[in-house]
Amino acid sequence: MTLDDLRVFVAVCRAGSLSAVARELGCTQSAVSQHVKRLERETGVALLERQPRGVSPTQAGRVLEQAAAEGIAGLDLAVRRLRDLVSGEEGHVRVATGATTVRHFMSDAVVEFRRRHPRVSLEFRTVSSGRGSFDALADGTLDLAWITLGPPVRGIEQRAVVELPWMLAVRRDDPLAGRDRVAPDDLAGLRVIRLPPNSASAAQLEAACAEAGVRFAYDTSVADWDTALLLAELGVGRAVVPAFPGLERSADGALRLLPLPALRPLTVGWAVRRWDALSPAARAFADTVIRQRRAPR
Repeated sequence: MTLDDLRVFVAVCRAGSLSAVARELGCTQSAVSQHVKRLERETGVALLERQPRGVSPTQAGRVLEQAAAEGIAGLDLAVRRLRDLVSGEEGHVRVATGATTVRHFMSDAVVEFRRRHPRVSLEFRTVSSGRGSFDALADGTLDLAWITLGPPVRGIEQRAVVELPWMLAVRRDDPLAGRDRVAPDDLAGLRVIRLPPNSASAAQLEAACAEAGVRFAYDTSVADWDTALLLAELGVGRAVVPAFPGLERSADGALRLLPLPALRPLTVGWAVRRWDALSPAARAFADTVIRQRRAPR
């Protein structure tokens, strides 16, 4: 078996499709299948089984996938460190996040980290979903991902950094603006601006609402929290957002921010493949963000 065989096999297990991996690699489905067959001849067991739509690993295949994924990620990390030694750099940190996250959660940490580690290369990448972040962490494409924490994910370690209470943002002329806080009875049937339905934060909000017996109505959708606040300021609707750092400044004077104590807070933090396998530079960046976020304000 070769390292390419293992890389292709791991990709097939994650995609659940030979043809999808073939398209990604720019080769034929038969070529992808040959990689898998070579592994099956070498191990003497069936590694994939066909499903009505695609393929999935057998029990033996799952064992090999997990071992191969960990080994490949470790080798890729070692190669990156060797390249850093050759180039004279002190490291490279690749983070999955978005502009909103960098602005509200990492801006101070980035400044501090750059001052302390001027020769480390920082790279921020936008990943469309939590699943995409986990896949990129597992295959070594990324070092760190800033996520909304959710259920355990095989092969991924999640670490909570901060809890964000939910807030209702309304214009100052809104009938609710005079409240100090909003109770569950006041939220029944309330029409609010909706976060992306497929986002982890939206899923966590719906779960918190279900626990509190609250059901919102939605008539407008946005891609991020900042846009939700802007629309609330324009009077398009009310927005339920977590109390992220800088929220008061983002809301400015046109909005009132009302606590929603009945809703379970949103927990955000880091996801990594393995904390003990992080490079020194990646660990230093993660720790800098944690220290900044947990510092008294």
